[in-house]
Parts: sequence; C-alpha cells; structure tokens
Amino acid sequence: MELKGPTVKSYLKKFIVAPESKVRLKNYDPGWVRHASFRDVTGGEVKDALKVRLETDRAALSSIQDMFAATHQYALLIILQGIDTSGKDGTIRHVMSGVNPQGCEVHSFKVPSPEDHMHDFLWRYSKVLPQRGMIGIFNRSYYEDVLVVRVHPDRMEELPEAICSDAGGFWEGRFKDINAFEKHLVRNGTVVLKFFLHISKDEQKRRLLNRLEHREKYWKFSFSDIAERNSWDRYMEVYEEMLGATSTKYAPWFIVPANHKWMARTFVADAVTSAMKGLNLSYPVIPDEQMQHLLEAKKELEEE
Repeated sequence: MELKGPTVKSYLKKFIVAPESKVRLKNYDPGWVRHASFRDVTGGEVKDALKVRLETDRAALSSIQDMFAATHQYALLIILQGIDTSGKDGTIRHVMSGVNPQGCEVHSFKVPSPEDHMHDFLWRYSKVLPQRGMIGIFNRSYYEDVLVVRVHPDRMEELPEAICSDAGGFWEGRFKDINAFEKHLVRNGTVVLKFFLHISKDEQKRRLLNRLEHREKYWKFSFSDIAERNSWDRYMEVYEEMLGATSTKYAPWFIVPANHKWMARTFVADAVTSAMKGLNLSYPVIPDEQMQHLLEAKKELEEE
C-alpha cells in the first residue's frame, strides 16, 4: 500500500522538499510573503491580510479539532525545527491558541539526560507520541540527533566504537531509522507534519539584538545563542543534508519562510488546517439502539 502525504493547498506545495533531493537553502527566500490573493480579498496591506487569514485558520482548526477528537481515527504530530530565534515558541502560541488544551500536548526537548543516553536516540520521543484524537507538537525533536550532535560531536551519546567507525554510514543509518520510524507512525494512523522555520543570518542578528535592547526580553537571551551563531554555516550544511534525506511522500518537510513572523505563523496554520481538512472526517454515526437511549435520556430530562 502506498503511503500518501498530507493534502495541502497549492501554494504550500512549492515549499515541500522533494524526497531524496539535494537541498540548497539559499534557493529558498526566508523573507518570502504571499502577496496578490490576500490584497484582492482585503484591499489592505499584506501583513494585515495575513493576520486575518491566521484568525480564519485558527477558527477552522478549533472546529476541525473537535471532530478530530471525536472520531479517534488519527493522531497528528507537528514537528518544528529551526535555528535559534527562528520563532518556534511564537508559532506554537499563535497557531494553536484556539484549540482545546485537552486535545493538544506540546513537548520541548532539551539536552538529553543520562537516562536518555542509555537508550536509543528515538526512545525519549516515542514515549510522548500523541494518541489517536490528539495533536502532539514537538518543539525540536529527534532531528536534533542528526543536527546538533553533528555540529558538536562531543555531545554525542557513548556508542560502541564499531558502530561509529564509519561516520558517513552512521548518519545515513540514522536518516533511515527516522524515515522507518515515521513510516511506522503514518501506517498506524499518525499524520506527520514537519516544518523547518527558515530565517536569514541577518534576521537572527536582529532578533538577538532585540532581546538585548529590551529589559523584559533579557530572560530570552542565552549566551549559547552567540556560540551557536558562530557555527551558522555548519548548521546550514547539516540542515540541508537532513532535509533532503528525510523528506518523504508520507512525511514531507516544509521549508517555511520565517523572516516575517506573521508569514511563518500563517503558513503553518494554513498547512495544518489544510492537512486536517484533507482527512475528510465526519462525526461518528450513532447506532440506532444507542440513539434510542439518547432520546429516552433527553425525554427524561425534559420531563423533570
């Protein structure tokens, strides 16, 4: 059986990474915004129009989530990756603000614990996968284990030397493990949506400076952000390889233009809403016998 990827709107498809492709992030404009169609609808500025669109998508997502939870047919896993300051937290906050908190779980993954290192690299992620009827969001994910540890080999868990001896084959093996893991999820009813929030180096600098220029944002600043910025070029290299190796028909990567936060948020909301609508869900049909009991219960309450 061929596994199909999520159904999304036509303009989103241009940002999907083709399976086994050679990705060059310089070919994707992080400052891209969707123009004409929104101007035609609102007669105003693109930014304002996109905010209107975001509100529309949030309302639709809230409605679809209710049906999604009622059917218990699918789970939804949303993966957000991106360089520091790319807007992962803000995207979650703005896109998912309208959903029922009981049907959504967010997991942010920090540095692995000693216990995590004693298991395979997918272990801590598989423990918190969403069940059917639930939306799960991974703020960073198992992709860190083919990104950060390649830039910083000293952060790699201790593995037998025989396994790590072939560096190229080792990472190719991890890519295959991830693809097999996601194929397993999709085959068992999980829709996997993966977003790489793509910002420019100049935009990251602007956002870091903004944190240092406003006292109320000091808490967001980390000196590690500066250290990681020094590895920018290497991060772009490993991101390109990862995106090309792990984008599949059933779990594709979206490269989200994220220099403008309002564009990135609308993009993600559009993709999530579109994919969930593409499931063509409907509320469960109540069997005749159960319907009779419901009618009797209604009558009893009305006659109190």
